[in-house]
Amino acid sequence: MSLNLMQTFSIFGFFIILLFIVGTYCLVVTRNILRAVIALEILIKAVTLLLIVVGYITGNVALAQSLVITVIVIEVVIVVIAGGIALSVFRHNDDLDVRRLQNLKG
Repeated sequence: MSLNLMQTFSIFGFFIILLFIVGTYCLVVTRNILRAVIALEILIKAVTLLLIVVGYITGNVALAQSLVITVIVIEVVIVVIAGGIALSVFRHNDDLDVRRLQNLKG
């Protein structure tokens, strides 16, 4: 591996790890459904960036781009479903707190 590729990987690797840590922290700490969805989005963005960097380093940019497009499509479906669930929970409870969902039955 050339020095230029190692520098690229180290710079982007730092940001990938930072995004992963921030997303995991937000997902663990929050009790709000929308904040959890945003944390999940941050985690998915870290994975997307990782796929692009690995594709660039290995020379398989076309494969990495196709995988990223697939991840983006799956991400959109997840966000739409989570948004629908959050809207339904808000209409039922007038709150987006996850702890209030334990009272639901059915």
